Amino acid sequence: MNIMNIENVSKTFMSKPVLKGVSVGINDTDKIGIVGINGAGKSTLLSIAAGVTEPDEGSVITGNNLRISYLPQNPGFDMDKTLLENITDKIYAGGDHWDKMGEIKANLAKFGIDDPECSPEVLSGGQRKRAALVAAIMTPSDLLILDEPTNHLDSEMIEWLEGYLKRFKGALLMITHDRYFLDEVTDQILEIDKGNVYRYEANYSGFLELKQQRLDYEQAAERKAATLYKKDLAWMLRGARARSTKQKAHIERFEKLRDRERPEEERQIELSSLPTRMGNKTIILDNISKAYEGKRLFHDFTYTFGKIDRIGIIGPNGCGKSTLLKCIVGSVLPDTGSVEIGQTIKIGYFGQENEALDGTKKVIDFLKDTAEFIRTADGMISASAMCERFLFTPDMQYAPISKLSGGEKRRLYLLKVLMEQPNVIILDEPTNDLDIQTLRILEDYLDAFAGIIITVSHDRYFLDRVVTRIFAFENDGTLFQSEGGYSDYIVHKGNGEPEKTTAEKSVKAPQKNNYRAPREKTKLSFSEQKEYETIESEIEKLEELCQEIDKQIAVSATDFPKLMELGRKKEETEAEIERKMERYIELQDMVDSFEKK
Repeated sequence: MNIMNIENVSKTFMSKPVLKGVSVGINDTDKIGIVGINGAGKSTLLSIAAGVTEPDEGSVITGNNLRISYLPQNPGFDMDKTLLENITDKIYAGGDHWDKMGEIKANLAKFGIDDPECSPEVLSGGQRKRAALVAAIMTPSDLLILDEPTNHLDSEMIEWLEGYLKRFKGALLMITHDRYFLDEVTDQILEIDKGNVYRYEANYSGFLELKQQRLDYEQAAERKAATLYKKDLAWMLRGARARSTKQKAHIERFEKLRDRERPEEERQIELSSLPTRMGNKTIILDNISKAYEGKRLFHDFTYTFGKIDRIGIIGPNGCGKSTLLKCIVGSVLPDTGSVEIGQTIKIGYFGQENEALDGTKKVIDFLKDTAEFIRTADGMISASAMCERFLFTPDMQYAPISKLSGGEKRRLYLLKVLMEQPNVIILDEPTNDLDIQTLRILEDYLDAFAGIIITVSHDRYFLDRVVTRIFAFENDGTLFQSEGGYSDYIVHKGNGEPEKTTAEKSVKAPQKNNYRAPREKTKLSFSEQKEYETIESEIEKLEELCQEIDKQIAVSATDFPKLMELGRKKEETEAEIERKMERYIELQDMVDSFEKK
């Protein structure tokens, strides 16, 4: 049953049309995820649907007595009331008059807030967002509208919310950049692109495939139109005259083709910079410990970072992950132990908050404070050119930072960090407020980054994609080590397989009261060396097989069953070639890194 129609809605900000005649219908059981680059208009569309923002044109038509609960990107609170009073006001205003005090307090505790009687003023931005999420999901609603609900949630909270939304009986309209979350919760995707909306009847994985089909179709249609236009242009140049109805129609077709709106290529963020050279000494953590207000965050932690380490740090909110990063960068001193930084180490720190952003400063001036030009693989690039690579158009470059959306500010902050050309990148919750397209390109950049990567993140997809070692905070301040990404950690944690740190090891070896990292590899293992020596010839054989299949396809044009079988065999062979190539590159990178040491 249809509960809401968004009809021909348009909205413009700063002379930039973010929504252009958008129409969307929502049924009572739809689970819709909204995707698009930062600044595309995702939050604006949610705000219009929630009735908070008025469109410049168009209308929103809702069913009778439709109940909407809305979590904005930056929720507001009445500072003259307690947190509990703020939440109960929203829930009871939604039409629920049962006593829910116990449930509210339990859910606040579940989301890491133990004092419901506190003033919202004393809470961090992340705590306020989590409290507003509790209010949103507990408010009776037929349509739940959530703007970035997974930001500031740890993995356990995300998994709980995932289960809750899968059980939710009403409709859901949501923005999130957590790709695993989108896959599990949604059954439809709305993509906002250049002011237009495209709807896909699939979760995120299905959306990727369907979107590519749409782009392929648009390009094929454009090629056909371009060919037809060339023919019509030649006909016009021969001196066509509108002497008949047929000729008039031909001329009209030519004019439509001439004036047609051509599909734009997707604007891609380009990440390119050359890191500063790194010497032999990297970052050495020696028995560091930290406690706040009697709570031990971590203790006796020792680790030496390798030159190509990809480290993910996970744990519940408030356990000390960000504090550990700040100890590494030197903005917080450990209570005990030491942090040694090699002379050639240059750290780029992408913090949770955009601390360095001055809202009154122009975008281009903010970047020029870092560097007028930077060295990249393509040569020297100006700050303005780097802005354009990061999708900041010339008019945006000369606008004050305060005019940017939350995601655009994060993108600008990320650009500043990369323009510093670090050889160690430290990322604290990098997936908060960055759009999926930026995240995918950042992940590709990190793949090729010739240095150390340390990240705190609750984004399971990002961790699986980027890191090769996990340190997980335990309740007693020790760190649990697992090789691989987040999914590997879940398996290892369940099986008790990973090596453990500090206190866990001290149970068996009390004389060793600190964690020692595994000895750094200096050469390939026996099995890796054997694989490295044979993998090139295996790839050559697969490529020869692929060529042979092509020849068989060429002579089997009329044998449809055989063509189907050959096509399937070619796909399998090409997939195996790709897998082998990825493994070859991985092994070659290892060999190269050993030779440099």
